[in-house]
Amino acid sequence: MSRVVLHNYFRSSTSYRVRIALNLKGVDYDYVAHHLRHGEHRDPAYLAVNPQGLVPALVWSNGTIVTQSLAICEFLDEMIPEPPLLPAEPGDRARVRAIAQMIACEIHPVNNLRVLNTLRSRYGADDAGVADWFRQWVHETFVPLEAMLATHPQTGRFCHGETPGLADICLVAQVANNARFNVDMSPYPTISRIRDACMELSAFADASPARQPDAE
Repeated sequence: MSRVVLHNYFRSSTSYRVRIALNLKGVDYDYVAHHLRHGEHRDPAYLAVNPQGLVPALVWSNGTIVTQSLAICEFLDEMIPEPPLLPAEPGDRARVRAIAQMIACEIHPVNNLRVLNTLRSRYGADDAGVADWFRQWVHETFVPLEAMLATHPQTGRFCHGETPGLADICLVAQVANNARFNVDMSPYPTISRIRDACMELSAFADASPARQPDAE
């Protein structure tokens, strides 16, 4: 079988999610970088892998191609069940998915690079306006997320219990993005505590943008 290949970009939070998942699962992989600001994700060779032209894309050892970060994480969980990224009980699994999707489906779609670039090119937003937009949509979700995590009995060292999972993967990647836009994290002590606990683990720290071969 061929080696696993991850098509990604060091600064992409969705790519960061998958790097964490691969590390947690102990999967060795080839790192293929596509510089989003240089348009390398639009090269015909990459579009043959992912016609959507987005990162990440995972090419499994048997040739299966999986796109979309949450789909990739759940694919990895099914291919390599231990350690699990989702709890065993349906209600617990739903809670973890809900936390992950608050970030992946509520914050990221309005704050990704394509949207931010459109704010500049079509609506004339300057850097300050773009940063203000980014922070607004983070706060719209982080305010209720902080409350949910701070008050729920199943919140432990991590988002759900004492081991990291899918929700923590999304949380850590989002907080990394927040730092680039000077998001004030002081209103979110629980989120910050969980992020810090995750970053004590090599699976999270080694996946961080600054440690990737294409980091700038």
